[in-house]
Amino acid sequence: MSLDITRIRFDQNGLVPAVVQHAETGDVLTVAYMNEESLKKSLETKETWFWSRSREELWHKGETSGNTQQIAEIKLDCDQDSLVVRVLPKGPACHTGAQTCFEETVYQNETLQLSEDSAGMLTKLERLIAERDEERPEGAYTTYLFEEGVDKILKKVGEEASEVIIAAKNRDAEELKWETADLLYHTMVLLREQKLPFKEVLNVLEERHNKPKK
Repeated sequence: MSLDITRIRFDQNGLVPAVVQHAETGDVLTVAYMNEESLKKSLETKETWFWSRSREELWHKGETSGNTQQIAEIKLDCDQDSLVVRVLPKGPACHTGAQTCFEETVYQNETLQLSEDSAGMLTKLERLIAERDEERPEGAYTTYLFEEGVDKILKKVGEEASEVIIAAKNRDAEELKWETADLLYHTMVLLREQKLPFKEVLNVLEERHNKPKK
């Protein structure tokens, strides 16, 4: 599907706001502006290009830092005057080094119980495990697992799988919940050690789901 740029209602300065969103977690990464030229470059390169209002020039996100954003999808709103650009980032979105420009929570309604999308939570966990692998902070349990190596990780996966079986046999839902969470975590550490993105596992599940029923 191609985007018909003539449909977009640019403002009097020739700009359209672009909300940049992580395609997997749903996190809003930043809000920037595009003009016709930057939008065309974004479509051509499949990476985000914007117009800097302060410098009055085009800029390619990640050109100097390497933190580029691969475009997965662009959505146009009903008034055709703003965009949502869904991306897969290759690093932090914010110039401060934060994953998103919207790190600070300035208000939270404590009376509401908001549940997080499960797939998004797993993606965030995968990202945290990757950060632990790269940075190896002292004292972190994930660091310990990576430094001990694959045999230790495999042992933990086996132990947690056994604990899941025991909890299920005992009909202990509370214990089963915690042990399953432990199994998922250690399995994701194993995937990282094996350099297998969790997305590949999800792709297999999606392929099976979409396979024609016999």
